[in-house]
Amino acid sequence: MRRSLVISALGCGILACGLLSGCLVGPDYSRPVVETPKNFRYEIADTQNTADTEWWKQFQDPVLDELITTALTNNKTVQIAAANVEQAAGVLGQTRSALFPQVGYGAEAARQRASELNATSISGIQNPQTGYQALAGASWEIDLWGRIRRQTEAAQANLMATEEARRGVVLSLVSLVANSYLQLRGLDEQLEIAKRTLNTYDESVKLFNLQFKYGVISQTPVEQAMSQYQTAAAQIPPIEQAITQTENAISILLGRNPGPIARGKSIIVLTAPAVPSGLPSTVLAQRPDILQAEQELIAANAQIGAAKALYFPTISLTGLFGGASSDLSDLFKGPARIWNYAGSVTGPIFTGGSIKSQVAQAEAAHQASLVRYQAVIQNAFRDVDDALASRVNLSKQLAAQELLVKALSEYTRLAKLQYNEGYVPYSTVLQAEQDLFPAELNSAQIRAAQLASNVGIYRAIGGGWVTEATRIADKPSASAADQKSK
Repeated sequence: MRRSLVISALGCGILACGLLSGCLVGPDYSRPVVETPKNFRYEIADTQNTADTEWWKQFQDPVLDELITTALTNNKTVQIAAANVEQAAGVLGQTRSALFPQVGYGAEAARQRASELNATSISGIQNPQTGYQALAGASWEIDLWGRIRRQTEAAQANLMATEEARRGVVLSLVSLVANSYLQLRGLDEQLEIAKRTLNTYDESVKLFNLQFKYGVISQTPVEQAMSQYQTAAAQIPPIEQAITQTENAISILLGRNPGPIARGKSIIVLTAPAVPSGLPSTVLAQRPDILQAEQELIAANAQIGAAKALYFPTISLTGLFGGASSDLSDLFKGPARIWNYAGSVTGPIFTGGSIKSQVAQAEAAHQASLVRYQAVIQNAFRDVDDALASRVNLSKQLAAQELLVKALSEYTRLAKLQYNEGYVPYSTVLQAEQDLFPAELNSAQIRAAQLASNVGIYRAIGGGWVTEATRIADKPSASAADQKSK
């Protein structure tokens, strides 16, 4: 009596699950509560709602615009990320296919001969014999407990995570190209300063050599001027080497072999992009790495349900229809038909802790994904705060450095006038010029870094511009178009 009640209860449960399109085992996902800061420490009053625009165009440099477009179209890392998305989509399709009946077919032809030694001959049976068989079969696993649906949910989340990873690659690529270009233009400015200073020192060396030749001055000023010249000359090779390395790095980002890079506006006339407005809460909805981490958390949550569903029986339906005949012409005639159908229920009784261990693995993976999600959010807030602080402090540093260059330039001019009038020794001029030269180099470096800090803000905040950049990346590259035309 008790057994019949249990069977009846199980039957009612299965019927109820069937009417509700199956029961889903495991926890449903809910977004974790995340503590967000109310504001950033370095709030900038002069902000604009520009986070959803192609911000790099605010530099007003067509060469930079073209470099970014080329990189988005041809960069190898972006292409790999796009292929990863296609792979994840294929995994999702494969996983989801298990929800539907699987239909297949098969055919077989065979000829065999039995031994006639010590065997009684049976009248009417040929030896050897030929046989033909054609079959069509179908099978379907009824997903009562939601195992396949949980796996599909996980695959769907993994696909979304892979897409966000691609968006993250696009975000990083645009930022890298912009930063590298600004660094290149900064190095160009330093090289120009070094060459201009070297030419000035060269004129001084020539002048002092003439004065020494005719006995106007001693050899000391000549050697001082020569040491000054060689100091400036020693600065040029490292700058040229850095320019070559930066050009090669940009070439790789563009998806081509190392080589020279076109130049646009100088670092002096480039227009700094406006600072985008944004609150800490908006960062959660715009950063690809945060969205990727959340999708990975959703996938890990779904895997718990898929693991727990292994505790319950698996119900499958199978069917077979076809024909078998010794004569190919009779294969599809009525007497040759064969068929069968069946249902099966399989479930675990003792697994030695295998299912329990799989559930524990899934729960631990979920916990790790949760902590990773929280860590990514904290790092995102740090990135934004660091980027805002960098812009504020670099702007102050640049203003101070420009005032220093202006003061040293005036000091150098006055020192030369006093030396020419005989009021001060040449060592005073030498000291002034030795202070001015590195100050001018530092000014160019700080200017490039200050412009790059604006890039850092857009990278840290994210925004809708990543979507527009992704559209550019989706356009076929020139090499891909050439291959298709062939």
